[in-house]
Amino acid sequence: MAGAAGGTQVILRPMTLADLPKVEALDRESFLTPWPQNAFCYELTDNSHSICWVAELTTPGYEPILVGSVVIWLVVDEAHLATLAVSGAYRRHGVARRLLAQTLSVAYESGARQALLEVRESNQAARNLYYQFGFEQVGTRRAYYSDTHEDAILMTLPELDPDRLSVLLSREEN
Repeated sequence: MAGAAGGTQVILRPMTLADLPKVEALDRESFLTPWPQNAFCYELTDNSHSICWVAELTTPGYEPILVGSVVIWLVVDEAHLATLAVSGAYRRHGVARRLLAQTLSVAYESGARQALLEVRESNQAARNLYYQFGFEQVGTRRAYYSDTHEDAILMTLPELDPDRLSVLLSREEN
């Protein structure tokens, strides 16, 4: 999608307070149980250990469209993926891969050397994405999701590799 016809491209950038209405709408679109109101605001303004980025689809002459968001928490030397969402119309175009690679790179620059996340057991598309990064399934959190009592798969990436992240960030979707 980057560099598509007509100059349309996906731009990754840090999230701002002005993005919050669109980020919150994307969160509601993407998840059965979205984050509580003001949670993203807290991440931007009060959590100094939070990395928050968005993906925008930009076309010359048109207003940018927010199509993805991610929040990663830094915990000592670990990057914990808190949330990653991509608008349904823009999934399977590499947006999530690029957002995750970018924010894990920022986390690495901030001292993270490993990563961890929880993902719904039924979310095979997300699990496949995480496997591309080298995440490994290391456990299960039983009935983790309060909305459905679905299990979460606990995945870890034991070593953040900045070279691999750079390749994943720049790779075009086929």
